[in-house]
Amino acid sequence: MRASDMAPATPIPSFGLLDLNEAAFPSQITDPDYDLSRRNCEEPIQATSEAVMPDSDPMPQRSAFGAVVLTMNDRPDEFPRAMASLQAQEGVDLEIVVVGNGCAPHNPPKDVRTIELPENLGIPEGRNIGAAAVGGEFIFFFDNDAYLPSRDVLTRLAAELQRDPRLAFVQPRIVAPDGRTTLRRWVPRLRAGDPSRPGTVTVMAEGVVAVRRSAFEEVGGWPGHFFLGHEGIDLSWRLWDRGYIGRYSPSIMVEHPATRPERHSIYYRLNARNRVWVAKRNLPWVLITPYLATWIILMICRIRSWAALREWFQGLREGIIGGHGKRDVMSWRTIARLTIAGRPPVV
Repeated sequence: MRASDMAPATPIPSFGLLDLNEAAFPSQITDPDYDLSRRNCEEPIQATSEAVMPDSDPMPQRSAFGAVVLTMNDRPDEFPRAMASLQAQEGVDLEIVVVGNGCAPHNPPKDVRTIELPENLGIPEGRNIGAAAVGGEFIFFFDNDAYLPSRDVLTRLAAELQRDPRLAFVQPRIVAPDGRTTLRRWVPRLRAGDPSRPGTVTVMAEGVVAVRRSAFEEVGGWPGHFFLGHEGIDLSWRLWDRGYIGRYSPSIMVEHPATRPERHSIYYRLNARNRVWVAKRNLPWVLITPYLATWIILMICRIRSWAALREWFQGLREGIIGGHGKRDVMSWRTIARLTIAGRPPVV
């Protein structure tokens, strides 16, 4: 989903230590039953003549997914292709909702629920509303310009989540339409040089990710008031603080255009504001200054435009002033687990 020219609707004012081995006001809803209150290697067995064998093999358990897609009706070519690839998934029970962020979704596929929001509430809150509108033990958040190149993407994501109850989210590998290129920012870890290396991760790429519903609801979902940017860090940290972990599974691939987030007019300001909000919501006071200092230095080095840098510092000031919401400080045990996993919460 492209967020160009988006603006907020209102003024912006334990499971033990890590095992390395492993938001909303819909004005029109097409489903009359929609309820906004729902945010809701074994050893081989040697058969003998005395063994009692079952009459038949048990039916394999099918996973249930709720898929959430946001739209602003700005991708007339990519959206139908994305939806067709989603509806083509096999081996799972799938319920799909398309959320129109400030619009009525144009030409949604048949048998797909739609929600029209009267105004653009931002990406994380739009996804919260969508998640509340669908069932399933797992939730698949899917950008409307992404594409599932095979019919078993969801079954493989579900298999990962079912394999380990500690897993709160699974991040597939995101590749450009050429099927090979993975941008560094799509790899959810610091050492991103080899995008084909799987492992435990502490953050996620929000646009294409599978999340365990019970864990998602336990921590309250996405931070809806963020509008755009860093909501994945906030959600991931809160999940880790409840004892969960995340996993990057690059053998499961999803295609996505290699667009630049800087194309959004509000990108730099919200990037900085939300960076402060993430810190103030989750970190002990003693770590907030090192965390922000690290990112100030990094952004000064990365941003080549003085105008963009001014925007970034404006957002930094807004974040310091307030508006971050409730503080739910992570434990030092969580900080240790994040550090062991490869990304201490100061970078």
